[in-house]
Amino acid sequence: MKKFTIEFKWAIISTIIFLAWMTLEKQLGFHDEKIKWQMFFTMLIIFPNFLLYYLALRDKKKNYYNGEMSWKQGFISGVVISFIVVIFSPITQFITHEFITPNYFDKLIALSVESKRLTLEEAKSYFNLTAYIWQSISGGLSFGVVIGAIVAYMIKTKTPDTTIKTK
Repeated sequence: MKKFTIEFKWAIISTIIFLAWMTLEKQLGFHDEKIKWQMFFTMLIIFPNFLLYYLALRDKKKNYYNGEMSWKQGFISGVVISFIVVIFSPITQFITHEFITPNYFDKLIALSVESKRLTLEEAKSYFNLTAYIWQSISGGLSFGVVIGAIVAYMIKTKTPDTTIKTK
C-alpha cells in the first residue's frame, strides 16, 4: 500500500477540488438561474484536473522514482489515481446533491420537461443520485485514464536519441 501513497494523496486532493468546484458552480448560479449553462461550465473542470494529474505524476516521478519515470510507470500511476477517485465518487456525489445543492435534480427535471427535451418520467430516471453516481464512476474512470496517459507521456523521462543520422 505504501507503493501508492502518492496516488492516494492526489486522489484525495482531486476529490476535494471536485467538491470545491461544485460549490463554485452553485455560488455562481449554475445550479439555479444559470442551470441551462451548467453542463458547459462543468466541462471546464478539465483544466484543474489536467493540472492535478500533472502535479501528481510529477510528484510520483520526483519522490518515488527519483526523477526517472517511464510512460508505463506514469500511466499506471494515473490509472491508480483514477480508480481511487472513482471509489470516492459515490461519496462526493452524495455530498454534492445532499448538502451543496439539494434541489439540483428538481431544477434539472423541471428545465428538461419545460423545454420539452424529456418527459417527466425520462427526466426523473436520468436526473437522480443513482444515475449521477454511475455517470461519475464511468466518466471519472475513462477521463482519468486518458488524462493519465497524456500526462504520463508528457513527463516521462526522455531517452537520448541513439539513431545515427546520415546525409
